[in-house]
Amino acid sequence: MDKRLLSKGLIVGLLGAASLAAQADEAGGKGCGWGNMLFEGQRGLAPHLLATTTNGTSGNATFGLTSGTNGCDSSVRIGYGGRSWLAMNGMLDNIAEDMAQGKGEALDAYATLLGIEQGDRAHFAQVTQANFSTIFSAPDVTGEQVLAATLDVMSRDQQLARYAKQPS
Repeated sequence: MDKRLLSKGLIVGLLGAASLAAQADEAGGKGCGWGNMLFEGQRGLAPHLLATTTNGTSGNATFGLTSGTNGCDSSVRIGYGGRSWLAMNGMLDNIAEDMAQGKGEALDAYATLLGIEQGDRAHFAQVTQANFSTIFSAPDVTGEQVLAATLDVMSRDQQLARYAKQPS
């Protein structure tokens, strides 16, 4: 039980840190918000986290996006320049293994990240196991491809379709 809790905590922690770091550069365009202005030119995790925290706690990035100030530009295309969260956290192989078996901690964590309610997770496991070769269509499939294929499979299932409509 302790190993499971530690594993889930590590996954959530890594996703949270990656999310914060990505937000510091990408929210409303690079350099958006007072935090980015204060820590301009600095590198490393600490300045990025401090910039993100400054922007988030004061709401200035939101104001900047709506008013076109604070270095924010809502016409800039939002992008993600990092690696897939599945690959980044080393989950892809574990998800593949669990999905092939139709059960497991990594598959349950994946379902949780997709927002699938507890009552639908067993069905999610069955559906993804039945569609394993569609979801993991090649040995070198990327996390983005797995996610897109998973959402496609879910969209064709009456019980899971409501979860596939969320933004990916």
